[in-house]
Amino acid sequence: MKAMAVTLEAPKRLALKALDLRPLGPSDVLVNIRWSGISSGTEKLLWSGEMPPFPGMGYPLVPGYESVGRVVDAGFDAKGRIGEWVFVPGADCYTDARGLFGGTAQRLIVPSARALPVSEDLGAQGVLYALAATALHALKGGELPELIVGHGVLGRLLARMTIASGGKPPVVWDNKAERRSGAQGYDVIAPKDDHRTDYRTILDASGSSDVIDVLMGRLAKRGEIVLAGFYANRISFGFPIAFRNEARLRIAAEWQPDDLASTRAMIESGELDLSGLVSDVQPAARAQAAYPTAFQATDCLKMVLDWSEYA
Repeated sequence: MKAMAVTLEAPKRLALKALDLRPLGPSDVLVNIRWSGISSGTEKLLWSGEMPPFPGMGYPLVPGYESVGRVVDAGFDAKGRIGEWVFVPGADCYTDARGLFGGTAQRLIVPSARALPVSEDLGAQGVLYALAATALHALKGGELPELIVGHGVLGRLLARMTIASGGKPPVVWDNKAERRSGAQGYDVIAPKDDHRTDYRTILDASGSSDVIDVLMGRLAKRGEIVLAGFYANRISFGFPIAFRNEARLRIAAEWQPDDLASTRAMIESGELDLSGLVSDVQPAARAQAAYPTAFQATDCLKMVLDWSEYA
């Protein structure tokens, strides 16, 4: 069996080509993908070649961990799942490319446990499950944030989920004027217009290593900075101000299965609104143009690829 897949051959060398898939196992499902999201964090680093080396890293690889579609076949132990609409957080099903994330393809083979039933009514917004679960994971480790840095999709999800979790509306920073619109019940301002130095919890969703030094000066005594982005460069900051504030630094890693389940409950109950976050949809055949746009256009919040022409 083959599938058309986005393949990073090398940094900034992207192709759309047919890849061989491994056979279905007894507990696997075959999912025909309708929508797949492009991550402006980890995928941008893979595309640019700035991703730090770690186990499993290498080219060629299939990126992506934000896909939704329908189960159309399954192994003997998972036949009951045929017909379900599911979210797939990546796959490792290729015989001739690395499936480091592996979700950006026409069809995927994954263990049944990795295919989460979701509402088909969400349409392209269904790709946001992983990012919303990442936001929830970052929020669960301590006090809800008073300041969020970055008003991209992750920052917006963090702000919405903070309010949905009973927290006060956070202040959100963004340097780009075009990113300061679209707030739902909270204020978005330029950092230069904020003079507070008593934030108890600051959550950084910018992925910028340079901002940490600035944030240290905005903390209250024994305040905490949470790093929720992915940082290609070394994290550093001046020690004296961190010492004075007895600052704490926490790193929020990737979401866990229970985060995805909790996120699903928030979406289905209406606590979490995903509207206004998917800004661009392109046919998968135009992936070579869609990827640079997703990473470089400041008015592109979330780029989604539509695989319907390959159905």
